[in-house]
Amino acid sequence: MRVYLDNAATTPLDKEVFEVMAPFMLEHYGNPSSIHAHGRQVRAAIEMARKTVANLVNASPSEIFFTSGGTEADNLAIICTIKSLGIKHAITSPLEHHAVLHSLESLEKNGEVELTMLKVDKQGVLDLAHLEQLLASQPRTFVSIMHANNEIGNLNDIEAIAQLCKQYDAVFHSDTVQTMGHYKHDVQALGVNFLVGSAHKFHGPKGVGFIYVDSSIKIHPLIQGGSQERNMRGGTENVYGIVGLAKAMEIACRDMEEHQQHIQALKDRMVQKLREQIEDVQFNGLSQEGDKSLYTVLNVSLPASEMNEMLLFNLDINKISASGGSACTSGVDLGSHVLRAIGADMERGNVRFSFSKYNTIEEIDYTVATLAKLYQKETV
Repeated sequence: MRVYLDNAATTPLDKEVFEVMAPFMLEHYGNPSSIHAHGRQVRAAIEMARKTVANLVNASPSEIFFTSGGTEADNLAIICTIKSLGIKHAITSPLEHHAVLHSLESLEKNGEVELTMLKVDKQGVLDLAHLEQLLASQPRTFVSIMHANNEIGNLNDIEAIAQLCKQYDAVFHSDTVQTMGHYKHDVQALGVNFLVGSAHKFHGPKGVGFIYVDSSIKIHPLIQGGSQERNMRGGTENVYGIVGLAKAMEIACRDMEEHQQHIQALKDRMVQKLREQIEDVQFNGLSQEGDKSLYTVLNVSLPASEMNEMLLFNLDINKISASGGSACTSGVDLGSHVLRAIGADMERGNVRFSFSKYNTIEEIDYTVATLAKLYQKETV
């Protein structure tokens, strides 16, 4: 048995999704910008996918733009908004994904924006009073706060943040990569200006994502070179990826309640079994608290031990795939910036387990038993 518990990094492709993609790989190969029948056929498929995504987030199809994934979508929202609108102050948190942090830090380094970091406590909870204080002192600010943290799973109240931003005339972007396809998103009710999604986080293909851009926000494109995506993103569209994204999102929203119950039960079982079988096990952030964290993520903190240096390797040897944090650094272990920001004990063994609809109780029990055996060996 090989156990895959790194679904926050990427999820397996749903076979139902592949089935709708396959014809656009083999048969429907026209360029969607071409005016002949081959082109019109795939153009229609893209626009149908756009309508599907728009309906699922309660947006207008004209507010949905397809991208290469969440990173590009975040970059587009951040860089293009700040440059196009001439915004001079931005607020984010030290817990954001590097797609957000690096984009804002680059703009700050170039002198294009003043960047302020929001205060967070040792559990990774954002200080919204600090946010309001900052917004009150700096009108027309750009705010970027994720919906759920990809490492410790903390859920942020983006509806409350959106209300604060509206009150102080700020522009609000939320990185919703980890929650898209796992929670309902209604852009009208939320009041956000930007939301993003990446298909491979909810059993769609890699290399395709989307961004919702509030129609009241007028920005310039990030990628030049063509009139695709209504002049917002140059380059021939990833047709089969877009079709797959829409189908994966449709399935995710259709079966969301069933999948959430299944995955939450697995996570709860893992928390219980870890507490029973490993002395001094702890959890980073709010990841063990069901209603305050992303149900697909559990960040486990294991006792300080020589074992910790080789923990992920030992799990892999035992046919368990997990991670130490974000998988977006191409395997380079620089230590988790999220765990450092909340003051986590880096001498402990910190590992992120993330779950999907395909995981089973047997896999959870095997993983916990493997961890218990590893740490029993260390203490003998």
